[in-house]
Amino acid sequence: MALFREFQAPPECPVFEPSWQDFSDPFSFIRRIREIAENTGICKIRPPQGWQPPFACDVRSFRFTPRIQRLNELEALTRVKLNFLDQIAKFWELQGCKLRLPHVERKVLDLYLLSKLVRAEGGFEAVCKEKRWSRISSRMGFPAGKGVGSLLRSHFERILYPYELFQTGATLTSVHRLYPEGPDSEDVDEGIGGAEEEGADEDEEKERRVERRSPRRLKDESENTEPKDVQVFRLDIMTADDEGFLRKQKHMRAQAFAIKMRPRKEVLEVNYMVPTELVEKEFWRLVSSIEEDVIVEYGADISSKDMGSGFPVRDGKRKLIGDEDEYANSGWNLNNMPVLEQSVLTHISADISGMKVPWLYVGMCFSSFCWHIEDHWSYSINYLHWGEPKTWYGVPAHAAEQLESVMKKVAPELFDSQPDLLHQLVTLMNPNLLMEHGVPVYRTNQCAGEFVVTFPRAYHSGFNQGYNFAEAVNFCTADWLPIGRQCVAHYRRLQRYCVFSHEELVCKMAADPESLDVELAAAVVRELGHMIEEESRLRAAVQETGVLCSEQEVFELVPDDERQCWKCKTTCFLSALTCSCSPQRLVCLHHAAELCSCAASNKCLRFRYDQDEFPAMLYGVKTRAQSYDTWAKRVTEALAADNKSKKDLIELKVLLEDAEDRKYPENSLLRSLRDTVKEAETCSSVAQLLLSHKQRHRRERPESSAQKARSKLTVEELKVFVEQLYRLPCVISQARHVKELLESVQDFHERAQAALADETPDSGKLQALLELGSGLELELPELPRLKQELQQARWLDEVRLTLMEPQRLTLELMKRLIDSGVGLPPHHAVEKAMAELQELLTLSEHWEERARACLQARPRHSLLTLESIVMEAKNIPAYLPNVLALRDALHKAKEWTAKVEAIQNGSNYAYLEQLEGLLARGRSIPVRLEALPQVESQVASARAWRERTARTFLKKNSTYTLLQVLSPRVDIGVYGTSKSKRKRVKELLEKERGLELDALSDLEDSVEDTRDPAAVVASFKARERQELEAIHSLRAANLAKMALVERIEEVKFCLCRKTAGGFMLQCELCRDWFHGACVPLPKAGSQKKLVSGSKESKFLCPLCQRSRRPRLETILSLLVSLQKLPVRLPEGEALQCLTERAMGWQDRARQALATDELSSALAKLSVLSQRMVELAAREKTEKIINAELQKAAANPDLQARDPTPSRLIISVLHD
Repeated sequence: MALFREFQAPPECPVFEPSWQDFSDPFSFIRRIREIAENTGICKIRPPQGWQPPFACDVRSFRFTPRIQRLNELEALTRVKLNFLDQIAKFWELQGCKLRLPHVERKVLDLYLLSKLVRAEGGFEAVCKEKRWSRISSRMGFPAGKGVGSLLRSHFERILYPYELFQTGATLTSVHRLYPEGPDSEDVDEGIGGAEEEGADEDEEKERRVERRSPRRLKDESENTEPKDVQVFRLDIMTADDEGFLRKQKHMRAQAFAIKMRPRKEVLEVNYMVPTELVEKEFWRLVSSIEEDVIVEYGADISSKDMGSGFPVRDGKRKLIGDEDEYANSGWNLNNMPVLEQSVLTHISADISGMKVPWLYVGMCFSSFCWHIEDHWSYSINYLHWGEPKTWYGVPAHAAEQLESVMKKVAPELFDSQPDLLHQLVTLMNPNLLMEHGVPVYRTNQCAGEFVVTFPRAYHSGFNQGYNFAEAVNFCTADWLPIGRQCVAHYRRLQRYCVFSHEELVCKMAADPESLDVELAAAVVRELGHMIEEESRLRAAVQETGVLCSEQEVFELVPDDERQCWKCKTTCFLSALTCSCSPQRLVCLHHAAELCSCAASNKCLRFRYDQDEFPAMLYGVKTRAQSYDTWAKRVTEALAADNKSKKDLIELKVLLEDAEDRKYPENSLLRSLRDTVKEAETCSSVAQLLLSHKQRHRRERPESSAQKARSKLTVEELKVFVEQLYRLPCVISQARHVKELLESVQDFHERAQAALADETPDSGKLQALLELGSGLELELPELPRLKQELQQARWLDEVRLTLMEPQRLTLELMKRLIDSGVGLPPHHAVEKAMAELQELLTLSEHWEERARACLQARPRHSLLTLESIVMEAKNIPAYLPNVLALRDALHKAKEWTAKVEAIQNGSNYAYLEQLEGLLARGRSIPVRLEALPQVESQVASARAWRERTARTFLKKNSTYTLLQVLSPRVDIGVYGTSKSKRKRVKELLEKERGLELDALSDLEDSVEDTRDPAAVVASFKARERQELEAIHSLRAANLAKMALVERIEEVKFCLCRKTAGGFMLQCELCRDWFHGACVPLPKAGSQKKLVSGSKESKFLCPLCQRSRRPRLETILSLLVSLQKLPVRLPEGEALQCLTERAMGWQDRARQALATDELSSALAKLSVLSQRMVELAAREKTEKIINAELQKAAANPDLQARDPTPSRLIISVLHD
């Protein structure tokens, strides 16, 4: 029975995730993590996100020879069990029987464990004698109380005990029948069958063999369904009876390797969605099982030199595209890592496959790599390009010997026959078993795109969880050199061949010290010192034996297989010992005695370097290493200098450049120097920036948006910065100025605190402080408060200046000041001013509202009421429009009242136009005026009289005004109906109107400018004389036209100013002739009447008759009404002058008519006029009769009648 317990995963190894900066130098990063990672033997490195090298290997042409791995033969303990069973089976086959594994408790009995436990208890006889079978049953894990012990004794006695006797040399004559013939127990079909039963049991035995050797399925075939969109990897597990396995091709394409992962009858199917823990447990179960044989294939140790690397490389075979060039140059490219400058392997000329040239690994599920350490105990790095994870197990270097001893203890049978078993990479051992024996084991799952690094002498093993593609290579750093020397000594004890000569490598590096990294040079100095010391001791020992012959030999020109020690297989370089008896054989000086038994005189010491050459070689490397020591000493002193002995920044930069030029190691000292220089340069830049911004701010006051957006240092940061400047181990030239800036900031802080403590903010002081603080280019905590205080101070200044000019302090301004004050931070001075402003605003609004109510009041307030309101609001220090309007209205009211009183108290009445102006102004004044109704009444009476007079004199639709009609004419002699003539008449009329107004009504402008009625009458008299003169001149000119009979066609008449023609009328006044078609006929008008000279038919032209001609009695009644008016009217004065003129003409006419001559002449004229009227009537009657007679003559009916009446009528008319 196999005691297999469920696998428990070991603890995880460290996982590192470097930044891009750390990732830039692989060896520097590995050096930093070595202290942590070497304690676990292995570690995992996840590259920064975005580092994904393209896969450059051509899988289509990729060919390799896979390795065949039977899992349970890889595990050491399982292999021991299988070997034991094979020996038992061969023993019974020699006895003519076939071995059938017995079953106990339905499980195959573990015969190896049973044998081992019985041997440990003292042997079969001792166990039987002391009855310890129950104890053995318990140790094998069987349950107690079921009689398993006796069953185990039976199986041991029948199967194992004869074999043990055979090994001791006893005869087996009585052991041919140790099993019962019939089925008398539960194990009737178990044990050993005779030769005669072979045919009967052949089928059963075949089934048991198949059962023992056939693979186990993880999943039932009925469950073998692939979900959509889920990738499933499968692999073939081949049995030993598979004929295809026996005829396997030598080479296999990678595509074919993947295609083999398809379902067939005997398949182990692994879905990538299965947890890695489950796959790991199944792997170790299969490895530890002796019942199930699982065979896998593994494409391991494929040289990238032949098949091509998975990383992009510059081999000239194909052109790099895209970002392949970047990855081809990367230090993490496994083709580059072994030959980097810090690597020791770069000094080996040969391309050592697997060490300097990467190996490729194509894995399938459960393909594994056994416990091993790298050649020469070097580092190794593995990168998984793609595919399923790879599970790793690692043991740190300090537990390497412990692991070896545990494996030898657990499986001593394997190591007895193969002492170098662990170097053959064919042995696994369960990590749980190692951990039980105290070996520290760590694990990790390497996913695609991740690195796994193994450290010197760290045992590691693992297996693949599915189809994947990995690449690995070795590398060696300076810290490896002493480990490599120890490895060569270890190989010497094991008599194992070396891959390269460690001594040759060290000497080659020492021969060219300038090409070495300084840290590597220091390691070479130490290593070369040990080598020289040991070589000197060995040569002295050889010389003491009597070897006198010595020759120099250039061993590097000798092939490695021709200079290997005959005893320990070590590759010789510094020296070797040969003998003339066998010139082809040589040994290292460690095994000088093992060469041959010839005399020492026959032997020859062959050496590569004379001992005198060693000091020079050591000196060259030491000089290279000591240059670093000198540099390191200077750097240490510079970094530890006090304030008095500080060096300039330039000197530190020179030291840093020297380190970079000489390629000094990237250690803590160099990093400290680089960080110090970087910090000093940063501080210098910041200081220069601070000072330059300060100076520029002084020249340019306004700040740009970029400056405002730029983050500034705080005061605390400036203090820390100043401390940092003086704490630097070098001198910064701007440090003194920055310190002065800090002192300025502190002074500003004190002044700002004093200004902020003032009772009332001072805008001038605050503005100066703000300008000073802004010029400091720092984030000062006082600046926001100073800005607030400045806003408050400016607001207070504005309020103060506004209150000093009340005429500017409007309600809107007060509200705006209050609104802006509300947004200010609280301050007692602001709050006090706000209270004053609010009180003033409330008072002003109150009086404004009262004033507005008074201005809009109906009925209006009296003068006394308004005057009291104005007096009360007079002391308010604000601009109040309504109060001012009320005050102005009060002033206007007083002026208006005074003017009215002046007019009423004057010697002459005022003109209507003046009263109308006063009335209009009085109505617009929002004050109750006592005299306003009286003025309104006077104006209304005057207007009524003027309208009545206008109805009396003016014609309908007359173009003349009443004043024009009543005043003497000014348009005498103006004719024409054209536009130009009408325009001229209009200008004359306007001139006349203007003269009249200037002469008669200038009272609008001044009350004191009174018009003397006598002066008005005199003006009218003068105008009358002008009118008479003009009409006489016009009459004379018109009468003179009749004398021009011979040129009558040239004389112009009428309004149209054309020649005479047709029916024409003569004006009685101007004596001009007018066409009947151009002027309206008189109402009595007939041509005959006009010709007869009847007085009713007097014709006056439109220019002479401009208005009606009322009777004198009507005019007198108008004058009586005028006398009652307390108002002077220009029309009234004109009517008075006109009436006086008419009455004066009437008096003169009466006097003229009273003479005898005129009386007799008028009587004769009257008789003549009567006759002319009668004659005209007769002529009219005759015309009517003649017309009737002509009608009658034209009528035939009337001719037939008696014509007597017609003749009578005619005769009567003639009589």
